[in-house]
Amino acid sequence: MNAHGFMCIGIAGTTLLASETELLARGVRNVILFSRNYQNAAQLTQLTAAIRKAAGANVLISVDQEGGRVLRFCGAPFPEQPSARLLGEQGVDVVAQWTRDTALALRACGVNMNLAPILDVDSNAKNPVIGDRSFSHDANVVAHLGVACVRAMQECGVAACGKHFPGHGDTDMDSHFDLPKLPHALARLEQLEFIPFRAAIQAGIAAIMSAHVVFEAIDSEVPGTLSAKVITGLLRNALGFDGLILTDDLEMKAVADQFEIGDAAVRAVEAGCDTLLVCKNLPVQHKVIEGLSRAIASGRISQERLAQSQRRLDVVLNTHAII
Repeated sequence: MNAHGFMCIGIAGTTLLASETELLARGVRNVILFSRNYQNAAQLTQLTAAIRKAAGANVLISVDQEGGRVLRFCGAPFPEQPSARLLGEQGVDVVAQWTRDTALALRACGVNMNLAPILDVDSNAKNPVIGDRSFSHDANVVAHLGVACVRAMQECGVAACGKHFPGHGDTDMDSHFDLPKLPHALARLEQLEFIPFRAAIQAGIAAIMSAHVVFEAIDSEVPGTLSAKVITGLLRNALGFDGLILTDDLEMKAVADQFEIGDAAVRAVEAGCDTLLVCKNLPVQHKVIEGLSRAIASGRISQERLAQSQRRLDVVLNTHAII
């Protein structure tokens, strides 16, 4: 594994650029797609095939197909969906069936990871970014419906990625634009925020995404994405998760306005993250690769650490492979 292997890149349009093809050829194994990359199912299938051809290897192709206001692919064969909140109110069987229909449509078009479900608990009415993307204000309901979503998705060959650990539901800021901070101690996290994540881990969820939120009682210095106390101490050690950990997009202002991007990437890997999302800007993607490459060459990121992330990525790639 080289620096490219840590990357999840966004691409610019509905076909691959030469610069994007080069990144894939150099070892990028995860691509995230958005509505800008989608015209219809036939075009999407051609794009995902081109991504795999450019990589010359198995690739995770990801999307945020949560439903509601976060629905990147619309129209047949993708089922429409109200918000997670409204879907959840119809019951666990409806959640599972919608998830199966979505996962089968994604896989048929060559997409094998869905960055869902939201495992945040909607515990703050002033939250500008989670709200009805969460199944409920009740952590146990979020856990129950989240597990149904994870199982249905992965049974259909699409890796699930729960988000945003250790919890973005109680913030009154959007980490796309600001750096949220929460005072919650570990005891509070255990009683609320951790409940859905624990349940999803026990259900075998493939991946979890970090939150760009500072939990002041855990680590007052950096957001969770860059904190070894949060990623390794809590998610790996306390909750026992040994699957793939993805960062939220490093271009979000909660990180990009606070840290030099190459350093942020290295900090995220040191914290315990395996895959770093850089969803839009090609120069930023190159800065991240350069920062990681320097850290690998100097030994700051060890060969053992590289091997850990490679193993976790391989497990998800092999389990959900599309050849």
